[in-house]
Amino acid sequence: MKKLFSNLKGDLFGGITAGIVALPLALAFGVSSGLGPSAGLYGAIFISFFAALFGGTDTQISGPTAPMTAVSMVVIASILAVNDGDVNKALPIILTVFLLAGILQIGLGLLGLGKYIRYIPYPVVSGFMTAIGVIILVTQILPSVGYYAKEDVQFVKQFKPQAEELILENILKEEAGEGILVLEDFKETIKRAEATTQADILKESKTLAGKEASGVLGTFKVLPRALKNINWLELALALGTIFIIYGFKRITTAVPSTLVALVVMTAIALGFNLGYRPIEEIPGGFPVPNLEIFTGFNLSSVTPYIFTALTLSLLGAIDSLLTSVVADNMTKTKHKPNKELIGQGIGNTIAAIFGGIPGAGATIRTVVNINSGGKTKLSGMIAGIMLLVILLGLGPIASKIPAAVLAGILITVGIGVMDYKGLKAIPNLPRDAKIGPFKISSEVIIMLVVLILSTFWNLVYAVGIGLVIASLMFMKKIGDLTAERSDVKSLREEAWKDEENFPEELKEEVFVKHVKGPLFFGSTSDFQALTKQIPKTASTVIMRLDRMQYMDQSGLYAMEDMIQDLKSNGTRVQVLFVGLLQQPRYMMERIDIIPDFIPEDHIFDSFEDCTNWVKQNVKDTH
Repeated sequence: MKKLFSNLKGDLFGGITAGIVALPLALAFGVSSGLGPSAGLYGAIFISFFAALFGGTDTQISGPTAPMTAVSMVVIASILAVNDGDVNKALPIILTVFLLAGILQIGLGLLGLGKYIRYIPYPVVSGFMTAIGVIILVTQILPSVGYYAKEDVQFVKQFKPQAEELILENILKEEAGEGILVLEDFKETIKRAEATTQADILKESKTLAGKEASGVLGTFKVLPRALKNINWLELALALGTIFIIYGFKRITTAVPSTLVALVVMTAIALGFNLGYRPIEEIPGGFPVPNLEIFTGFNLSSVTPYIFTALTLSLLGAIDSLLTSVVADNMTKTKHKPNKELIGQGIGNTIAAIFGGIPGAGATIRTVVNINSGGKTKLSGMIAGIMLLVILLGLGPIASKIPAAVLAGILITVGIGVMDYKGLKAIPNLPRDAKIGPFKISSEVIIMLVVLILSTFWNLVYAVGIGLVIASLMFMKKIGDLTAERSDVKSLREEAWKDEENFPEELKEEVFVKHVKGPLFFGSTSDFQALTKQIPKTASTVIMRLDRMQYMDQSGLYAMEDMIQDLKSNGTRVQVLFVGLLQQPRYMMERIDIIPDFIPEDHIFDSFEDCTNWVKQNVKDTH
């Protein structure tokens, strides 16, 4: 507690400044997610406060971030589509998925998996971050030109037949659930169909139109219509916001340019009484928990999104721990990764209960906090309280912010979040893979696959596919490297230093195999060829295993097959082990290679001991 208040003045300034910086981003991310500005604000309040209180990085400022919002946007859109576009109906399921993501994050921390996050390959992270930038940038084009597909009468009209089909399909599903046999009681179906109003059909048509225009592909589909129906006022507000954000940074960075743009453009829109489109109304008063998450919990409705919740939790973990590393470098401290995951999980869990979107450690806000004097957990908690004060005191005013201004803010976020470092490196990376006649870097392949799949298909699956490809390529490289370094060579061709005094007269009878590096499924094919390369004069094989630190199950069975082949051929070659390490020995003892195939007296700690045994037991026959 004493440490918490040891830097009260610095933490107060740091927290207030970080909270002010977080305000426009929280509102923008909330709008972008599809749940509205209040969801972004609630997420920022609770995640900032509780992640700081329970987390493992003293100066971390948490809240909704671009990557988390992009994935949340996909989750929200898919759940809304299943629930006929009805936010009230879909909200408990959406928040349950967010709640589950937070709980999984707590689990990752409790299991001590925080230290393993750093093993995610850079090309996967790079492709994903660039895709996030592209998605945010492209999806904000429509609101920045004032085009909303649901309000385009001619566009919505195209979906009327499909809407009627869906309504009829839902009627038939209802009847099937009630045990009504449609073909025997068709009058009931007609009766329910006649009860459907034009308003119902229009509502369903608008939902379908909104779904068609969502995402990157959806934006490109309706972009020609949007460009023909530009709302020049909305476009001017968006461009003005972008201009101020980039222009004000050239004047000073002491005041957040995003906040300046938000205040100035909103003041202009209000002062001149422009007929702009405001954001959704932000409810006043303290946030209220959505207890329907628990009272209306239905496992079957959440089950399809468990993998998505896991992805959100992992993404939040990566996002937060990368920011923690930045904070460590700036403050010369050391964060606690597992404790940080627990704190982030608690923050996301509580935020979900109160209707907030999920978030993570935010790099820019954390840097602002540190530069403003923040040093302890109190700064993050103050940032959350600051946002709560703004919500309670300025909620009605914030509701008058133009939607185009937030679109302009998000466009700059999209541009800023792309990984330009990774993109610039593309021409210079070694071209170690071949596709047809073209040579290309395997790292570039992974990055582009994740980038393209994330942008045009599915963020969640793209990361999974990227990890699989990266793992396969890594294993191939290690396998090739292991095989290259552990070539099967006779003693005369290559000798280690301690082999120089080996008896000259026994070099025809004894073959030495050097195994360098792990024996795993990526290197077994070359290892299995050993029996074909042993000279016919050899009656003994010495296997130097000093540098074989690890053996997996594939390597274990490859070793067993090799020894069986040697012992079953006509000369009945005997095998000696030298320098067998703990892990490979344990594996071989599990399936009785030791002692059934290799007795204890054929295992030696040093090559010298093995040489003495050879002198006594191997005869010079050639």
